[in-house]
Amino acid sequence: MHDRDRVQRQRTATATVGFGRWMVRTEEDGMRVVVFLTEDDRAGHRGLHQVILERARDEGIAGATLWRGIEGFGSSGNIRTNRFPDSTTGLPLVLEFIDSPARIESFLPALAELAPRSLVTREPVQMSRVLPKG
Repeated sequence: MHDRDRVQRQRTATATVGFGRWMVRTEEDGMRVVVFLTEDDRAGHRGLHQVILERARDEGIAGATLWRGIEGFGSSGNIRTNRFPDSTTGLPLVLEFIDSPARIESFLPALAELAPRSLVTREPVQMSRVLPKG
């Protein structure tokens, strides 16, 4: 990252923009982690997604969302779909976490321990809050 980009990010981190009755105050840089799983992924007798979510909450991650896909494929190339209800197994799941880069970095070893074969992506995000004026 160039110094010019870093200075611009610092300026953006304190900017306030008005939208009618609402204003957006950009608070900080963040990191989003996306974990690609399936419903079949297990940790013992429990779904792997449940175990990862609980661990993230216990370690203080700011927020997480689990998305259930209706169709998809992974490295095997097998399409998993819910178009045929009688054979719906192993639908794709996407688990997203967002927090500060430092907190995400400290959580990654636990994630690697729990889901060593899962595809995990990371990307920087700008975390903002939408607040009412006044």
